[in-house]
Amino acid sequence: MSDYRISGRRLLAGLLTIGLAALAQASTDNVKTIDADKKLQGDCVGCHINVTPGIVKQHLGSPHANATNPEDEVLCSDCHGDQHVTMEDWRESLMPTAETCGECHKKQARQHSEGKHELGWMVMKSQIAWHGQPGSITQEGYRGCSGCHKIGRKGLQGVTDGNTGKVRYDGGKEAAHYRYGNAQCDACHTRHSFKKSEAQDPRACSNCHMGFDHPQWEMYTSAKHGVIWGIEGHEEGKRAPTCQTCHLMEGDHAVRTPWGFLGLRIPTKDNVLALIDVAPSLEPQLTKLAAALPTGNYIDVDDDPTWVLNRALILQAAGVLDADFQPTERFVEIVVQAEAARGPEEFNEIRTKMKANCNKCHSMGFVNEHMRASDEIIRAADAEFAKAIQAVQGLYRDGILKKPEGWKYAPDLLQYYDATTKIEQELYLIMLEYRQRTFQGAFHASNDYMHWYGWAPLKTAVNTILEEEKRMRAEHAAVQAKEGDAVAVRH
Repeated sequence: MSDYRISGRRLLAGLLTIGLAALAQASTDNVKTIDADKKLQGDCVGCHINVTPGIVKQHLGSPHANATNPEDEVLCSDCHGDQHVTMEDWRESLMPTAETCGECHKKQARQHSEGKHELGWMVMKSQIAWHGQPGSITQEGYRGCSGCHKIGRKGLQGVTDGNTGKVRYDGGKEAAHYRYGNAQCDACHTRHSFKKSEAQDPRACSNCHMGFDHPQWEMYTSAKHGVIWGIEGHEEGKRAPTCQTCHLMEGDHAVRTPWGFLGLRIPTKDNVLALIDVAPSLEPQLTKLAAALPTGNYIDVDDDPTWVLNRALILQAAGVLDADFQPTERFVEIVVQAEAARGPEEFNEIRTKMKANCNKCHSMGFVNEHMRASDEIIRAADAEFAKAIQAVQGLYRDGILKKPEGWKYAPDLLQYYDATTKIEQELYLIMLEYRQRTFQGAFHASNDYMHWYGWAPLKTAVNTILEEEKRMRAEHAAVQAKEGDAVAVRH
């Protein structure tokens, strides 16, 4: 335990006598009491049974306090150190980090460090809209984005922090500014029970994976898997799969999916070069882009040129590709460093594992058909989204829309709700709400979410944008004509 385990068990004067009587009264039949020889632990409990009684009860009922081998029991000081001894020096109590948990849970900590949740904080910071929000949303306070994204390690440095190479860790400098929210593991194994059974329950996922941009909880509970889970009970071994069955296969804490959060993949060199036949005028740009991309094929969904172009337009509108379809600094941070999109090797590996997992209950024919139909939904959604993006890009290109001050890219999907025009607000809703619900609802077999909460409003938003484009062009043309008449009269 190096930084956290104490060298000896000192008796902290006065606290044990005061606290043990209160502990005995507060204890329940299922709560363990402290052995007299664990003096420091007893002193912590003796005081905290009065100050934070709920925490004490949770700890005493936890696996940490009830290890089969007494030598493996985790004491308060193992996680919080032994420097906090009075009511006044509470800041001397260390707050755990993922490394604290990793002292004992080495395999799980390693898996988590290689997974998508580890990157949650960095992904949040990579979004341009994040930088203009109040501190309680973006920093400590955890009342918005940060409330869920704190599952990611603080201190991972990318382009936002001036690092254009491989992601590096600052050694704890950023985390040192936050007393709370650095533990990561406690997002699923909550304090101070830290029970495996809690993290295995799909409800453990529900407070983050819900709502506007990723209502997976609502999708799961309204689809047959979740309905059966609700009917039959929640004990392990029931026939309905949970979130963990599919996304933490065999307890793997990496929690990665083939399509990723946004349903985007890195185009391959072959995909991009095939576009030249479709758009020969872009040959110089596409040839240059292809040189920076991986080779290989995506199983099941290798791209046709039209789909590649549609997704390139989406990446362009997000500032991930520039006007010449070349990677930007956002491509480096969001796609490469924060791993928001998959290359063919990783996609194929995860997809194969996912299908094998589904095959434990379903025939492989059924699994393949479900995956194929869901892939086609993404293809169709991207085609609609691309129409809307091209319409707004044209308005900027023709000077009908002006790039807002301070924006590097326009349109810019990552400005979110700070976009200044109604037509761009619709683009933002397509990206984060309607398209998300369309493709995620399809894979989660939630028919209503896929269609009426996803595809249908996506189509409506696209039609709204196309009609708004016509109106804005007509209005602009009328103004131009009026100004031209005025000039003619003056001459």
